Amino acid sequence: MRIRFLGAAREVTGSCFLVDAGRVRFVVDCGMHQGGREAGPKNRAFPAFDPTDLDFALVTHAHLDHCGLLPVLSARAPALPVYTTRATADLLPVMLMDSAHIQSREHSHPSHRRGLAAAPPLFGVKEVERAMRRVNGVPYGVEFRPHPQARVRFLDAGHILGSAIVEVRVRDGGRERVIVFSGDLGQPSRPVVRDPQAVSRADVLLVESTYGDRLHKSMDDTVRELVGAVRDTLGRGRGNLVVPAFALGRTQELLVLLFELCEKGELGDLNVFVDSPLARQATAVTFAHLESLDPAVERFVAAHRRRRLPFRLRLTRTPEESMAINKIRAGAIIIAASGMCDAGRIRHHLRHNLGREECGILFTGFQAAGTLGRRLVDGASSVRLFGESVPVRARIHTLGGLSAHADRKALLAWLGGFRQPPSRTFVVHGEEAAAIAFAATIEERLGWPAEVPERFQAIEC
Repeated sequence: MRIRFLGAAREVTGSCFLVDAGRVRFVVDCGMHQGGREAGPKNRAFPAFDPTDLDFALVTHAHLDHCGLLPVLSARAPALPVYTTRATADLLPVMLMDSAHIQSREHSHPSHRRGLAAAPPLFGVKEVERAMRRVNGVPYGVEFRPHPQARVRFLDAGHILGSAIVEVRVRDGGRERVIVFSGDLGQPSRPVVRDPQAVSRADVLLVESTYGDRLHKSMDDTVRELVGAVRDTLGRGRGNLVVPAFALGRTQELLVLLFELCEKGELGDLNVFVDSPLARQATAVTFAHLESLDPAVERFVAAHRRRRLPFRLRLTRTPEESMAINKIRAGAIIIAASGMCDAGRIRHHLRHNLGREECGILFTGFQAAGTLGRRLVDGASSVRLFGESVPVRARIHTLGGLSAHADRKALLAWLGGFRQPPSRTFVVHGEEAAAIAFAATIEERLGWPAEVPERFQAIEC
């Protein structure tokens, strides 16, 4: 059996793993690269293999760094069946249609041309529609056969709605071997989603390492930081709190947390805007899947449906509603995508609030190298938005403990569920330093050999 690491190898984005096990050949994830100047060329070089030779594709979840190039893959292999969880199957058209529209706008928007023709979109609406016709949704825990030589099961990864750990059993050289792909593992005891499920056996394991070199703050400390950021900004009565948030996952978490904090009386009289058409759609899909969510979410959904929320909430629909928010000078919590500030309406809200010292910017998730969000978190004194230099005078807040990714302790705890060490363990989906550090931690704490593959490396297992 051979595995080729086509993305998320010594990097966080672009997840894609090609498996060739004799008579069966498949790919796990086909993610988009995000952040930095290299992202565009990397995406345009996809796929670096012949997709017509694939038997099937598996998608771990609906974040674009795991599914964003599915329309490209399907365009090259129109008959290729794609399997994922039921919730992810509902989310994929929402996420991919939004990506298609953003690419179309960026291609045609004059501010992106600067005298040169912008690169054409990677795909459009027709490619998304065609790809969705090949997607099959499967419940958690149900074993299925996408090929006579393979059996697959999805387990809850606890990362976002529908996220999956993928367990594949393949016939290889007359024996059955188990390959486990962790996907993105969630941090236990977080709002909205359930905890990651345990796995007891793998011959070959691919495990993520986004935060494999650090620990998150406790949930209690994180909630205190959230309350502090809100009070610090809105308590002065002169500014807004702008929150870049992933439309899928983080936005819904924030809404549930604000709901609970207002219920307890720790926060009050909030004026919350969710300014993202994608987040609005993702929220609707998320709350339609209560069977896959933490039971505490039901109270928020019930209150929202009865219009009994303890704060004012508005989910914008039109560009005009979005632009109207920028006329508000104080008292607003503005949650908008993208979470790393590289696209979407968040950039407009940053342009109107970054230069105001009475405002605050609250980062709630991982900021990949090369993104605008990363530059702000790293302390940039000014940034460029829409061709203009914007000074950074607003206070920058970060919530290190609200990550949807497991930290080092949680990753080790999940690995501790294996009854015996896998024959091969590959550490993926982490920036190079984090991946190398976590591989060393696995060897030191668990006594397993662990490898950090290079991008495009093909390894016989």
